[in-house]
Order: sequence, then C-alpha cells, then structure tokens
Amino acid sequence: MSHIRSAASEVEIRSFVESDRNALVDLWQRCDLIRPWNDPDRDIDRKLALGDGLLLVGHSGGTLVAAVMAGYDGHRGWLNYLAVDPDRREVGLGRLLIREAEHRLHELGCPKVNLQIRRTNTDAIGFYESIGYAPDDVTSMGKRLIDDDR
Repeated sequence: MSHIRSAASEVEIRSFVESDRNALVDLWQRCDLIRPWNDPDRDIDRKLALGDGLLLVGHSGGTLVAAVMAGYDGHRGWLNYLAVDPDRREVGLGRLLIREAEHRLHELGCPKVNLQIRRTNTDAIGFYESIGYAPDDVTSMGKRLIDDDR
C-alpha cells in the first residue's frame, strides 16, 4: 500500500475489494467516465476475473476518492478509468495512483504503458503530459465483441 500526505488528506492506495464497488461506480459517474456502451459493473467483474489486483483505489477518511484500472498483456501495460473525486483534484492523487500503477506494472516486467484519451479531454491530456506521457504515432482502433446492452 502507498500513502500520500497533502494539505487535503492522507490517502491509502490498495487493490479494489468488493465493498468498494458502489463507491467506485459513483466516482466514475461523477468523473464522467461511464459511456452507454460500457456497463461499469461488467467492467469491474471482467477486471476482477483476471485476479491481477490491478484495479487500484484510493481511500481518505474511509471514502473512496480516486481509482485507476491497470493491466498488462505481456507486451504493454494499459491504464484505464483514472478517476479523482472532482472536489479533491490538484493535490497529487492522480499522480500517486499512476505512480503506484506504474510500479506494479514494472514489477511484472512491463516495458511500456499505453492509455487512450478522448481528443476533447484536454485536461487529461495535459495531466498525462505533465507526468511524462507523450502521444504515440498510432491510430487507435477498436471492435466491440460483447454488447453490454445498457
């Protein structure tokens, strides 16, 4: 587990446990991360089925205030669903979560981390650039294999 002290709070970072579910879905909603084609509970279930412990949550005073879903496929690491309580931004929580995810991915032998950001999310782009991420010269493509039928 990791800890950060700031003017706002002390935060404990740990792997998700089932009792975090409702608070995590609520956080994702407040951070505008949920889309009609992604059922958050199914995304959590799919992640938990992997058993890798890389769905990380940050708690402060018993409240879930931040989270990130990391993964490693043997070639690249991935970051998804970075969320920080809108009332607790700008105190380093996002940096702490990313640092912990990178540490855990590195320990698994992960050589590089990728992520995707909507082009319109300029705040997220600026955040990731400020911590050393840069655009790759690639085109992101996807194909839906399971329709979540929200």
